[in-house]
This record gives sequence, structure tokens and C-alpha cells, in this order.
Amino acid sequence: MTKTKRLRDLLAADGILVSPGVYDGYSVRLVEQMGFKTACTTGAGMANSRLGVPDVGIMGLSDNVEACRMIARSVDIPVMADADTGYGSPVTVFHTARYFEEAGVAGINIEDQVNPKRCGHMQGKEVIDAREMARKVEAACDARRDDDFVILARTDAIAVEGLEGAIRRAKLYAKAGADLIFADAIATEDQIKQLVDSVDVPVSVNMGFGIRARPTTPLISVKRLAELGVKRVTLPRMLPAAAIMAMKQALQIFQDATQAGETVDRRDLLVGIDDIWELIGQPQVKELEKRYMTLEGIG
Repeated sequence: MTKTKRLRDLLAADGILVSPGVYDGYSVRLVEQMGFKTACTTGAGMANSRLGVPDVGIMGLSDNVEACRMIARSVDIPVMADADTGYGSPVTVFHTARYFEEAGVAGINIEDQVNPKRCGHMQGKEVIDAREMARKVEAACDARRDDDFVILARTDAIAVEGLEGAIRRAKLYAKAGADLIFADAIATEDQIKQLVDSVDVPVSVNMGFGIRARPTTPLISVKRLAELGVKRVTLPRMLPAAAIMAMKQALQIFQDATQAGETVDRRDLLVGIDDIWELIGQPQVKELEKRYMTLEGIG
């Protein structure tokens, strides 16, 4: 079964789909190792970690596609990609969708912000004409060669036009062919319920850090989101934030030990080399070496 078909089946099945945000080989392999059925790339996490810049539209199409290609090929679970605004006009979006599909991801998000965009939870967002975004969705749908490739339409209109404006846009995007709808920075359970009840396609909700509150969308349990009718929940900020916290702690402990002239052995903070090798597939490489790195039996 293809990854795109697997994702379609998961979206069609009962229950809610949890999709942690990933930004490199470590994070996506951990998501798979921990038993999650899907993952999604975090545009902010990749812009921050790969380029060392804020999520304000600096990471371009080629950087994003190549990063997603490496992430998707690292695991067997389907991965959806954050394609930002689609990097231009509806015609550009047509080619953008093709590039991401060829990279091996199972679907893409496209948002209706102006280009360059901002992180969905930043101030000062602007949105394009809803009709132009509908054309972008239509172009992405037409571009896919695999009908199972998922097109998610994201609207950032709540911050600009309020919930009613976001719902009007969501309906238009669904009519244009979007398989999933996502309204970023949605503020309350009631707003989520109104969105779910207003559109005829599944709704995805961004829970950000997952286990830490933020001033925009509140923390809501996966169980409660399912009760509200949400089909998919993403956690784009959780793993990057956890990695930053862990690295900061490790560096601080090392600095303290260095200043004290001591050594420390903190197995509670760092995995061992065997854990890294297991996660990244070193045992499989060893098996390949046994099979192919001998000349015996040839000829």
C-alpha cells in the first residue's frame, strides 16, 4: 500500500489522527518508533533549525522540498509537508504540488497568507483574496498524479476577518477540492465546533506545543478534540521545543561541570550511542554489510 493510500485510509477511519511535527531524521524516526501512524513537517521548525531564521518566508521551495524528501524517505509512515503559501501564484502552486508529491510526502498544506508569510501565531498576518486561494487549491488538486495525495487548505483569516470570515473561506476552499481544512490560531472549543459543523470535509487542528500552553489556541485534549468532531490534530512545535530545552540543559550541566573541574555522567539526560544507532538504522546497515561486503561465493 502506498503512503498516500495509507493516509487516506487513516483519515477515513474512525477516531482522530495525531500527527506530531518533525523537522529532521531524528525527529521523524522517533515519531515512528513511538508508534504514531503519521507525521507532519513543521515549516517553522525547519526554517528555524536548518537556516537559523524565523518563520517569515525566508526558507524557499527548493530548501523545503529537499528537506521533506529526506524526512519522508527515512520512515515507513506517511508524512504530510508544510508547503507554506505554495510560493507564488496558482500556477506556481501547480508545480509546487508536483515537486512535493515527487519528494515522497503523502500530502501538503497550503495557506492563504500573503507571500512572504508569517508563522501562524505571530502578529501582523495578512491574507490574500479568498478566490485566489481557491484557485491555488484547485491547482494543487489538478497537479497531483496520485488521487490519494492529500491537499490541506489552511486559512489564517481568523486573525484578520474573524471566525465568520475564516468559515466562509473554509467553505470556498472545500468547494475548490481541499481534502482537509485547517484554521490556524483558532481560539476556543466553540470556534472549533463551529468550524467542524460548517464544512463538509475533515478538520485539522494545530495544538502547537502539545504539552505546554500558549496565548493563542488553548490546550485541548485529543479526546476532547475528537468529541468536537476534529479528524486530525498536529503538534508542530512540541519536538523542536523539547529538543531546545534538552540541549540547553545538557550544555548548562556541561558548563557547570567544566567550571567546577568535574566530570558528570548523566544517563537521565542523554541517550547512549547504541540508542542513536538503533534509531537511525545502524543494525540494518550492518546486515547489508554482511550480505554485500564479502567476495566469497562470487564467480
